[in-house]
Amino acid sequence: QAQLVESGGGLVQAGGSLRLSCAASGRTFSYYIMGWFRQAPGKEREFVAAISRIGRVTSYADSVKGRFTISRDNAKNTVYLQMNSLQFEETAVYYCAAETKARVGLPTDVMDYDYWGQGTQVTVSS
Repeated sequence: QAQLVESGGGLVQAGGSLRLSCAASGRTFSYYIMGWFRQAPGKEREFVAAISRIGRVTSYADSVKGRFTISRDNAKNTVYLQMNSLQFEETAVYYCAAETKARVGLPTDVMDYDYWGQGTQVTVSS
């Protein structure tokens, strides 16, 4: 069973940058597809980005393409989300998630992921 802990959230001005980290427990981190999601107040949790097991393939929501970068370091059991040019409407709790089933492709649906972190708050001021 994986335990995920996010960090790196905080308050940033619009146009600024933040780097989120998600540390995973266990020895099988490299077996997991990892994803980042976010949930704004009153809205459903939405897909942000995902990365394959060894980091060669990534996928992004259209709204963040070109501004956000997902990466991972399997030696450190950590996945990252570099967020640039943040916008006010991207204020949300950001969650990392792990998908443990063998599959082809990178899942983007909340229901596809098996383990979740507790989330980290990102607040973008206008």
